[in-house]
Amino acid sequence: MPSEFSQKPRVGIPYRTRKEELTGQRDKYERYCDGVRRAGGEPVEVSLAPSPDELKETACSLDAFVLPGSPADVEPSRFHAARNPECGDPDPSREQTDFALLKHAFAEHKPVLAICFGVQSLNVFLGGSLIQDIPSEVRSGIQHVWKKDATEPFHLIRIEPGSRLDQLAGKSEVRVNSSHHQSVLELGRGLRVTARAPDEVVEAVEWMGDSNWVTGVQWHPERMIDSDSLAQALFSELVKAAHKAPVHS
Repeated sequence: MPSEFSQKPRVGIPYRTRKEELTGQRDKYERYCDGVRRAGGEPVEVSLAPSPDELKETACSLDAFVLPGSPADVEPSRFHAARNPECGDPDPSREQTDFALLKHAFAEHKPVLAICFGVQSLNVFLGGSLIQDIPSEVRSGIQHVWKKDATEPFHLIRIEPGSRLDQLAGKSEVRVNSSHHQSVLELGRGLRVTARAPDEVVEAVEWMGDSNWVTGVQWHPERMIDSDSLAQALFSELVKAAHKAPVHS
């Protein structure tokens, strides 16, 4: 692990999609990197193309992971569900990369911050399932989806008392942005729900299986990093936990 806080923890961030990696589209990806830098970590790009052995070698060199959002949707067969017609196309390369990184992170006790698609991926990795399309499956007056050419929507979430998120936020309700049409349905093993929207859509989870710092949020803290203390705290706590993580396992 980084010695005496003298080295910046290396935080692996997989590309959002294989297409974005191939075309060099980085504007949204860079926001995750910036969040890690501001928190005192070193963002490390994780390709979606390496062989399993190469990906394992990369994972072993890292102290922590951020699983970012993605325009893709997790393949429903991964959680034994029929496809909702509103479910988007999957990105197999991203799914395989996320699952390999999560397998390593849980085995080696390395912290994870999972964001939007990332928390959905985390939940499915742990055996959970997803609401494939909130507008068609949930009766809700809350706008979760950020529609094209519209102003980014925000809504309140209710935080569970005594949770990690409660400690970071310091209050029971916070306002978050929203840009998703899927969310956690059946909870993955070892996870607990730590925040919900007023319509009961799951907005945050945390790992309870051991003391490892694994936190998933459905909103986008990387887009709130300039002005929101909870967004800043999420990246800061990840980096703080990464200082204690083993490397080169």
